[in-house]
Amino acid sequence: MLDFDFQKFLFTASVWVLPILLAITMHEAAHGWVASKLGDNTAKALGRVTFNPFKHIDLFGTILLPAALLIMSGGQYMFGFAKPVPVNFHNLRSPRRDMILVAAAGPGANILIAVVSALLLHVAFRLPDPYAAFAGANLANLLMINVILAVFNLIPVPPLDGGRIAVGLLPRPFSLWLAKLERFGFLIIIFALFILPWIGDKINANLNVVWWAVLVPSQFVIDVIVTITGVK
Repeated sequence: MLDFDFQKFLFTASVWVLPILLAITMHEAAHGWVASKLGDNTAKALGRVTFNPFKHIDLFGTILLPAALLIMSGGQYMFGFAKPVPVNFHNLRSPRRDMILVAAAGPGANILIAVVSALLLHVAFRLPDPYAAFAGANLANLLMINVILAVFNLIPVPPLDGGRIAVGLLPRPFSLWLAKLERFGFLIIIFALFILPWIGDKINANLNVVWWAVLVPSQFVIDVIVTITGVK
């Protein structure tokens, strides 16, 4: 008979679910908020400039897909996405420049939350048990998740934020070529995240793109934040 510790399960679930919901909520709300300040009220009119996580959750991308991948991979892989905030770039006052600002707002919000989380760890460490353990675990995960989310979204492949930033920065011939990749962007991401590592395992080669493109730079950013904020 399995010895299921419900209290431990609830603790573990809460210290992951809460940071993930906050990270994706702030990320998407930041896109909509900056867009509204630059002339496009599409997201604001649809109620997407909000701290309500249910407005940003996609049933398939935020819940079903990550859960299925976790189960199928034995807890080794997880990938998901929130409901994208709609932005009409034609409404922006300076579409090319403002597209960069709107795209950068999401990762920027995540980095800001990561820094605040690190600072709040100083407070969490001084709380009485068991509050210290709960607050500390939430804040530590919030720091890590927000950095990973920011770094991942800055990969220069549309429709990720980094792809939109690159489209806005590159000379027109190159930006047009990169913009055309958006229709295949999701497939490219799935191939890089899951198919390439699987092929690498079969041919005994390290093709784990996630490691060098996301996890390594994420760890560097986390180390910088921890050093700056004095968290040990």
